Amino acid sequence: MAVAAALGVCAVGFVAAMAVAQGSQAGEVERTRAAAPVGSPDDTGFLPGANDFGCKPPAAHPNPVVLVHGTFENMSNNWFVAAPRLASEGFCVFAFNYGGQRGDLIQGTGPVATSAQQLSLFVDKVLDATGASKVDIVGHSQGGMMPRQYLRFLGGAAKVNTLVGLAPSNHGTDLSGLAQLAINFDVVGDTVQTACAACTDQIVGSDFITRLNADSETVPGVNYTVIATRNDQIVTPFTSGFLEGSGVDNITLQDVCANDTTEHVGISFNDAVLTLTLNALDPGNPREVECS
Repeated sequence: MAVAAALGVCAVGFVAAMAVAQGSQAGEVERTRAAAPVGSPDDTGFLPGANDFGCKPPAAHPNPVVLVHGTFENMSNNWFVAAPRLASEGFCVFAFNYGGQRGDLIQGTGPVATSAQQLSLFVDKVLDATGASKVDIVGHSQGGMMPRQYLRFLGGAAKVNTLVGLAPSNHGTDLSGLAQLAINFDVVGDTVQTACAACTDQIVGSDFITRLNADSETVPGVNYTVIATRNDQIVTPFTSGFLEGSGVDNITLQDVCANDTTEHVGISFNDAVLTLTLNALDPGNPREVECS
């Protein structure tokens, strides 16, 4: 609980940054995007259960699992519960940092399209190392949405079997009015706009979100599972994370565990959610979901 509370600071930062991103300096953000190079994905962070590049997927779990963290998070603090859980179930698990400076604790702030290119590079690295033909992806928040850019526009559909999004920002967020409230009170400095292009990308109606969801929200051949919580205070309304299209399973956590109070930050640590994730990755071997 203490760790989840600490990570809540990231959620508060996300709210504030999203608010400022709606301000008047969008042109500066666009200039920052245009100049942003595609950096190599960073998989050097400490994460038990992940990034054994000698791992060879067993027949029962032929697709390596790539974990994609959310905005202001990193591979270590987003996945320290999920990675060892998945590894203990026999999966080859991999994770990386994207959208930030190598070595920084704060990641996932760069333009989402650029981050998707980093994901593409990392998936290729995993496939080369493991000899697998496809990966499965599990992402939290931006990390559940950003891979769709890879699937739709960067050739990822041929390399991904399943995408599981935990509270993903698939249609952006309006933050239930908190963004506008922060603008009114000028709670953060204008410099956040240039520091968090990903925040601008994730606002409802942004050019990025509009293009991502135009025509079709899914691509053929990929299985999609979205797990959302009614208590989400970042991706709002929580149903905006759901997708429409073939091969989609939209799950509300409280439809499975009615009294679960887990919110946006905590969803990637929730035992029931991780069991639902395992069931999406391994549908032929469903596990019983235990509600706490």
